[in-house]
Amino acid sequence: MIDTLSREIPIVPDRSALLFIDVQNYNARPDGGEYVDAGLSPEAAEHKHSYFFDRLKKVVFPNMQRLQSACRNKGIEVMYTVIESLTKDGRDRSLDYKITGFNVPKGSWNARVLDTIQPLEDEMIFPKTSSSVFISTNIHYILRNLRVDFLIISGFLTDQCISSAVRDACDLGYLVTLINDACATYSRERHETSLSHIKGYCRQRTTDEFLAELARL
Repeated sequence: MIDTLSREIPIVPDRSALLFIDVQNYNARPDGGEYVDAGLSPEAAEHKHSYFFDRLKKVVFPNMQRLQSACRNKGIEVMYTVIESLTKDGRDRSLDYKITGFNVPKGSWNARVLDTIQPLEDEMIFPKTSSSVFISTNIHYILRNLRVDFLIISGFLTDQCISSAVRDACDLGYLVTLINDACATYSRERHETSLSHIKGYCRQRTTDEFLAELARL
């Protein structure tokens, strides 16, 4: 249990988990299904979303790798969510995902976590079919089994699945640290606006700031 009523509390490694949200082939690569389904070639997707893919390559992916390595070294549980249906035809998807057109079939290439942050054999991956991992998976049950109180979040999109996860985790009683330079969305304005909107639900740290905190523990 958390004794101090504040969000500004350093994590406790053996009560913490790092959660990567939707870092998968489907949306993290210009040849992923999200862009193919929209009728875009990899070149066209990269051109249309040049800010997003440039930020991923230069900032977000390197920071994710640093976070992943440091958390593993500290014995912090590393977890992943992916957009992935439980069926091939996606009949189990949320109504919102059906309307939006998101369908990542069970076991498909699009559902795989990006090789850049390849999970270890015993690390957990949660397939989800809604914006919030807490709505369409049993992650809350698993985190409670692991006695996790502190949740470190990275991934994308900042103003969609990240925002939903941060808010829900806060309401469920977790202390959330959002790594703000290990997240991304399709424009700087959307990213910064989302960070401002969810500031009251989490503490926000850069990768450097968080790793320095981790090193002091």
